[in-house]
Order: sequence, then structure tokens, then C-alpha cells
Amino acid sequence: MALGPQAVARRNPGPSWGYRFVRLLDRALPEAIFRPLQRAGTWVAVAALPRERRCSREYLRAVLGREASLTHVFRHFLAVCEALTLRLRVAGGRPHRCVLEHGADDFSAWLKSERPALLGTFHIGDSDLTGFMLAGQEGRRVHIVRLRVGNSHDTDALAARVGDRLRFVWVNEPGELLFALKEAGASGDAVAMQCDRVGHSSRTEAFEFLGARRTFPFTIYHLALIFGRPVFLSFAEASGPGETLVHASPAFEAEAGEPREAALGRAKGHFQGFLRRVEAHLRANPYQWLNFSPL
Repeated sequence: MALGPQAVARRNPGPSWGYRFVRLLDRALPEAIFRPLQRAGTWVAVAALPRERRCSREYLRAVLGREASLTHVFRHFLAVCEALTLRLRVAGGRPHRCVLEHGADDFSAWLKSERPALLGTFHIGDSDLTGFMLAGQEGRRVHIVRLRVGNSHDTDALAARVGDRLRFVWVNEPGELLFALKEAGASGDAVAMQCDRVGHSSRTEAFEFLGARRTFPFTIYHLALIFGRPVFLSFAEASGPGETLVHASPAFEAEAGEPREAALGRAKGHFQGFLRRVEAHLRANPYQWLNFSPL
């Protein structure tokens, strides 16, 4: 899909050469030297990104239940740097495996099938590696819906490593979203969508999260009714050296003959239920929420 003029302006924080520079240092330096440099660079980011710093404080205040100190903010920024470093290492060829949590029977059964599905993801911990798991380990074809930014070298490199089983649907204009999703959905492959940033979702709903009603994308459930596909929600966290644990919801699927409003009501319960799991995880691991936008 062609990118609009806004695609040039949008970018992840940091210089255009930042990801490549991090990868170069990681390859050239031993861990004992790289880690202190990473922490120093994180302090620079904290000082240089006032908007992200404010959003971090807002989130940390909600999840911790008290005012966040500058040290808390630093740890939040550092978690992002560590997640990025892992993605760059995996993209560069470092051995890594993703494992599915015990009890995720619906998701496990889907992996063994050839059915298409809609996959809702959250910016938590190592969740960006879930698509790599599906395409690289399981051999599933996955379309990932994302906003194209000027410096997304980590995701580009991950896609290159697993080949054409992992494809990106770049959506840079809100009006293009539904068209792009229908196009990807018609392919019969799995479609992965972000479910925690509302900027490019055509449908939203409010849910209880961190002590308040907050707005989340809800387009994925409307698409489930249009295409007759199951919905799975997931997030992932580091579980040991070279390993990531994927947490997944039970399947949501409309029942035959079910009225649309009834199905959407059940969908809201499905999302809220998984959101409670997300919140419990974040209260135990507060720095793993890798969003730096207003709650």
C-alpha cells in the first residue's frame, strides 16, 4: 500500500541511525560494557523526550498507586531499550524461542489448524516477537497491521528473517484502515492488530483499566463478525535466557444465528476479561507497559 505524506514525518523517538548504531555497539562490545552504555543512553532519552516522560509518569502513577519518581521513569524507559535490543538481536540471528503458556488450549488448537484468525496484541514486554513465533516457528502466514514510521528497522529486519510468511499492512491514514484490513482478511491468513493504541482504530470502546474507564481499539471484534473469524488476544514476556512466554486468551467467536448486538456484548466481556489479566500482570511488572502515550 502506498504511503501518504504523513508517513515521512512519523517516526519512533531518536535519530534515524539510532537502531543501527545500537546493533553495531551490541555486536562490537562485550555485555559488561554494552549494558552501562545502554543505561547511559536511557538517561539521555529520559532527558530528551519530555512528552514521553510525562506519559510515563501518568501511567506509573496509575499502576503504582503513588507518584512516580525519576528513577521509576528511568526503569520504564530502560524496559523499552531492553525490549528493542532483544528484537534487534533476534533479527540479527540470535537463537530465540517463544513458548505458549499452559492452559491456552484454544490458541494451541488454532496453531495446529489451518484456520485464519484475528490476533489482538498489546505493547507489553516481548509481545512484538509473537508474530516472529507464528511465522518463524509455527510456519503460519501472518499479516501485521502497523503504522509505518521512518525508523522501524527492528520490525523490518524481523520480517526479513522469516521471509514472506510475515507481512506488514502499513496503515498511515485513518480512512485506509478498514480497507487495508479487509484486503488482508480476504487472503485467508492470520491478521494481527494492536489493541492498546486508539490512534488508527475505526471503532473504540471504554473498559475498566488501572482504576478508570479508558478507551481501547475494538475494531478487531467488528471484523470478526464480518469475516466469521475467531479472535485471540495475547501478550508476551521474557521467561528465561533465549525464551519468551506467550499469554493468550480463549477464542472469541460469534455463534451461528447470534444477533450482532448480543455478539458484540459478549465481545466486550471477552476483551474486559483479558484486560484484567493484562492489568494484573502490569501491577506485578509495572515497567513492561511499552506505551508512551496518554492513558
